[in-house]
Amino acid sequence: MAEPYSYDLIREGEEVILRIDCETLAYIPSIEDNSTVMAKTLGILMETGPVTKIVFAQKRDYEYDFYQTQLLMEISQLYNRLAKQKELFSYYGTGAECEKWFSSRYAKIRLLIFRLLKEDPLGAYVSLKREYRRETIEFEKTIDQRYLECQKKYMSLLDYLIKELDKTRLITIARPYLPGYILEKRAVYRRIFKPTIKPDFMFTKLMASYPEDGEDMAAYTLEKKSSEVTIFKLPDNVQYLYHLIPPEFRLSEEKYEILDLARKIMAEHKPKKQEFIDPERMRTVFYNVGYDLIEELSNYRNTRLKEDEIDELTEILVRYTVGFGLIEVLLQDKKIQDITINSPVGQTPMFLVHADYGDCTTNIIPTPPESESWASKLRMISGRPLDEANPVLDTEITIPQARARIGVIAPPLNPSGLAFAFRRHRDQPWTLPLFIKNRMINPLAAGLMSFIIDGNRTMLIAGTRSAGKSSFLGSILVEIMRRYRILTIEDTLELPTSALRKMGYNIQSMKVRSALAKKGAEVSATEGIRTSLRMGDSALIIGEVRSKEALALYEAMRVGAMANVVAGTIHGESPYGVFDRVVNDLGVPRTSFKATDLVAVANPIKSADGMQRWRRITQITEVRKEWEKDPLLENGFVDLMKYDAKTDELIPSDELVNGESDILKAIAGNVKEWAGNWDAVWDNVTLRAKTKETLVKYSEKAKMPDLLEAHFVVLSNDMFHKFSESVRKEVGSLDSKRIFFNWDNWLKKEIKKIKIK
Repeated sequence: MAEPYSYDLIREGEEVILRIDCETLAYIPSIEDNSTVMAKTLGILMETGPVTKIVFAQKRDYEYDFYQTQLLMEISQLYNRLAKQKELFSYYGTGAECEKWFSSRYAKIRLLIFRLLKEDPLGAYVSLKREYRRETIEFEKTIDQRYLECQKKYMSLLDYLIKELDKTRLITIARPYLPGYILEKRAVYRRIFKPTIKPDFMFTKLMASYPEDGEDMAAYTLEKKSSEVTIFKLPDNVQYLYHLIPPEFRLSEEKYEILDLARKIMAEHKPKKQEFIDPERMRTVFYNVGYDLIEELSNYRNTRLKEDEIDELTEILVRYTVGFGLIEVLLQDKKIQDITINSPVGQTPMFLVHADYGDCTTNIIPTPPESESWASKLRMISGRPLDEANPVLDTEITIPQARARIGVIAPPLNPSGLAFAFRRHRDQPWTLPLFIKNRMINPLAAGLMSFIIDGNRTMLIAGTRSAGKSSFLGSILVEIMRRYRILTIEDTLELPTSALRKMGYNIQSMKVRSALAKKGAEVSATEGIRTSLRMGDSALIIGEVRSKEALALYEAMRVGAMANVVAGTIHGESPYGVFDRVVNDLGVPRTSFKATDLVAVANPIKSADGMQRWRRITQITEVRKEWEKDPLLENGFVDLMKYDAKTDELIPSDELVNGESDILKAIAGNVKEWAGNWDAVWDNVTLRAKTKETLVKYSEKAKMPDLLEAHFVVLSNDMFHKFSESVRKEVGSLDSKRIFFNWDNWLKKEIKKIKIK
C-alpha cells in the first residue's frame, strides 16, 4: 500500500493532474478543513511545479479544479521565492543592539513564513498585518534613535512580506472576510475551496457543498426519497443552481466498501452488444446478480443490511455498471425537461431545464471517460453508428421511471469531443386536460381539437425546438378513439406508444432511419410512410417531418383524407413558416400542401424580464383549398383561434364563432345530425370543451391529479362517446345537456369509487 501523501503527476492533454494518495489517512483529505493537508499539498507543489488540478484519492476522489489549484500554486511559488532569500529574516548585520531588541521578533516572522504560511496562509497574512500595526503604534512612541533604525528595518521586512502576499489571488478573494480572523479557524477557506467529490466507482464529480450566498428557493426528494434536490438563487448569476445529493454520496463507509467490492467483481463481465438489444432484460439480470452478490458480501463482512438497504446498493451498482450513472438520477426528476452536457466534457457542469425554474446550472460535472462510456452504450442500444463518417446520433433510452430522447454530436462536427442533449419524456402521455391545467391551451381549444380529431382531419403541429410539439402530438393520440388502429413512424421513439398499448390501444410503432444518418440497416422515413399505406386502414402519426419524407407524408395525407387522422410535427413558427418549409425546403408541390387541413403552432412565451418561459399553443389555423400560389396572400390561412398575450389564452376568431370554418363544415357534412346545422356543430365543440374543463375542475377540487392522466382521460373520452351514442339513439339527436348530465354523473361516481379505494 502506498505511503500517505505519495503522489503521481498524470498528463491528460493539456491537463497536468496532481494525484495524491490518501488511502491510509484516518481523516478526510480536505484543504479547506485541515491545516496539515494544506501544508502537505503546498509542500508537494513546491516540488512538482505547475499543475492544473489536484485530486486526493481516498475512498472518494476529492478534486480541486484549475482555479482553486492556481490559488495554491501562487502560495507555493511565493514560499519558494522567500526560501531563497533567508537573509531577509535575519537580524545579523543590523548591530548588537538590534540583535538584543529584535531577535525574538525575527524568529516569530521566520515561523510565520516557513511554517504558518503553508498551514494557514491567511493566518500568516493577518499575523503580519497585526504585527505591522503594532510596530507602527510603537514606532510613533519611540524616542531612541538607535532603536528606531532597527525598527525601520524590521518594519520594511513586514511591509515587503505583506505586499508580496497582497499580490496573490487567495488574499484578494479572502480580504473581505479577514477582519476579526481567528487563527486555526478555517471558515474562510470553506468559502473559497470547494472540491468536487466522487466515489472511486464513479466517473461523475459532484460539488457537494451548498453555495455560501445562495438563496434556497425550493427543496424536494426524488424517487424513494433517496436523492435530495435543492434549487438555489445565486446573487451573481441569472441561472438557478440545481443542487443534487444522490444516495451514493451519503453511504456509510461499510456500505461503500461493499459496493466498491461488488463493482470490481461485476466489472469482470463486460456486457456484449447483443445484451444491449434488450436493455430492460439486461438490467433485470444484472440487478438479480448484483442483489445476491451484495447480500453475500454483507454476510461475509458481518454487516447486517436490511432488504431496502441491499436494494438501494444494488440500484446504485446497476447504475454504474450497465446504466448511465447520475444521468439516471436526474431523469427520475419529473420536473426536469432537458439536460445538456457541453464539450470539452469535464470543464463545465451539466445544465438543465427545470419545469418551475427554467434554465439551471448544476453541481454535477461529468468526465471524459464517462462520456465515452455513454457513447459506447448508446451505439449498442441504438444499433446506429457514431464515428467520423456519422458524427451525429439520435436515439432514445428507457430506464426505470423515465424515458428520454438523446442527441449526441462527435468529432469532426464537434472538434472538442463529445456533447450530449437528453430530453426527458413524461412517464405518462400528455393529455388535453393536462394542457388546460398548465395553460398551454384553454378548454375551447381542447374542445375544438377533440372535434377535429374525431373528424379525421390532417394536421401538422408546428413550433420551435422545446415548444412542446411532440407532447401535444402525444395528447392527440389520446383523443383518438381506441376502436381505431394507429400507426406511428419515428426515427427516434418519443411518442407514448408503449403506454397507450398498455391502455388497450391498437397501435403499431415503426422506427425508421434518422434523417441525419448517411447509412444503416434501418429503412428510410419515406419507405416507412409508404409501407404504412399498405398496412390497412389506420390513423397515421409521424413523429417529426424533417426531410424528403415529406413527399411521402403528403401522399399519405391525400390518401388518408376524409378517412383517418394523419398528423405530424414540424419545425416552423407560423402557418406560413410551415408552408415555406414544406414547399421550398422539402420540395412538396404547392397543390399537395393543400392536403393539410390544420396547422397548430406551439411556441414558448417569455416574461418581460426574460427570466421565465411558458409553453403555449399560439395559433390554430385551417388551410383552405382555394388558392394557387401563395396561401398568405390569397387568404389560404384562416385562424380559428389565436393567442392573446394580455389574457394569456387562445381567443376564438370571428370565422370560428360565425361558422365560417371550411374544416368544421366539411366534418359536419359527413354527419347526419350536423350537416348544414352550424349551431349543432358549435354546440358539440363547446360540449367537449365543457367536459375537459369540468374534469380539470373536479381534479383540482378533489385533489386527484391522476384524473388528468391518460388512463383516466381515455376512459372519460370513451364514456363521452358512449353517452353521445345512447342519447342519440334515445332522443334522435346529440342533446348536449343530456350527454353532459350523464357524463357528469358518471364522473362523480368514479371519483367516489376511487376515493373509497
